[in-house]
Formats: sequence, structure tokens, C-alpha cells
Amino acid sequence: EHSIALSTPYHLSSKKTLTMALTMRLNAPTMIAKMSAAKSRANAPGFIRSAVRKTDLTLAVPARRHNGTRAVSTKAVTREVISTDKAPAAVGPYSQGIKVGNTIYVSGCIGLVPETMKFVDETVAGQTKQVMDNMGEILKAAGATYGDVVKTTILLAEISDFGVVNPIYAEYFKDAPPARATFAVKDLPLGARVEIDCTAVIDV
Repeated sequence: EHSIALSTPYHLSSKKTLTMALTMRLNAPTMIAKMSAAKSRANAPGFIRSAVRKTDLTLAVPARRHNGTRAVSTKAVTREVISTDKAPAAVGPYSQGIKVGNTIYVSGCIGLVPETMKFVDETVAGQTKQVMDNMGEILKAAGATYGDVVKTTILLAEISDFGVVNPIYAEYFKDAPPARATFAVKDLPLGARVEIDCTAVIDV
């Protein structure tokens, strides 16, 4: 037999107090059983709690078994810094590229010549070609090509330069070009005329 103590306001009639007390007493076994079951599920080995860790690249993937239960398999994802002297060195606290699993993230490239770290010239056409060549070298260092690129972002100092940038850009993505976004911004690093970044996915 189980019972639950109930504190009843003084203003309730004695009849109401008695009815409420009897109801709680009769329903107590069911209520306690439900609370015990919930506590047992929370403490069971198969109960999964999710948490996010900024430095944890291990993925927990739930998989359904034939008997209806769930198992959790872990898959380690490698994170690799991509660096090459055939592209301009980073001019800030960032990497030329990062490879996570089979996905490659290339930082924004500007038209610097790797050997001199100066702009190839002052024209948007010359800088665009140098940008794409620099991007290609970083992709190559990561084991990828222009054909593996799935998304790019173009930043322009002047939106009026888009007509010059677009055909040069198109020479590097002739078949199935990647998704793209283009923006005009107030200023670019070191006074660049154009900056382009990309994301690529390779087969592993």
C-alpha cells in the first residue's frame, strides 16, 4: 500500500478534503510506478544524452537493430590544416585551407603573388586570375581540383567589376559550375579588388 501526503488549504470543506485525500491515496501506486519507470529509463545504459563540444570531432551515429533496439556507433573525423608555399601565406590568424573528412574549406583568396606577397597588378582582371590560380594550388595541396568545388563566394570592392570577374571565373568552372554567392563590400584586405573562397568535397 502506498500513500502520498497532501497539504490541503484550510478553506476547503471537510467533505472536499476527504474526497481529495481518498483520490490521491487510491491513485498513489500508479503515480509512483510511473515516476519509478521514468527514473529507470533515465539511468539505463541505452539512454543517450547529447552534448556539443567545440573540439570533439567524434560523431555518434544511432543505428537501429533488427530487434528494434538502438546502438550507437562512433566515427572519428580527421581535421587537417592545408598549407602550401605555392599560394600566398595567410595574412592573419587563419589557415589557407582546412580539410575535415572529405570536405575542404579554402579561405578567401586575393590576388597576391606567392613569391612576393604583392598584388599581381592593380586590375580586377589580373587579380581575378591570380585569385583562381591561388585557389587551385590550395585545392591541389588538399588532393582536390576545381571540379570538386561545390560552393564559392565572391567578394568585390565594386559591383561594377562583376562583368570582368565573371568570364575569367567561368574559365575555371566549365562543367557543372558550383553554387555561388556574390557580394559587393566596402573594403577588402590590403586593398584587393576581388576575393573568392570555396568549399570542395572529394571522394575518399
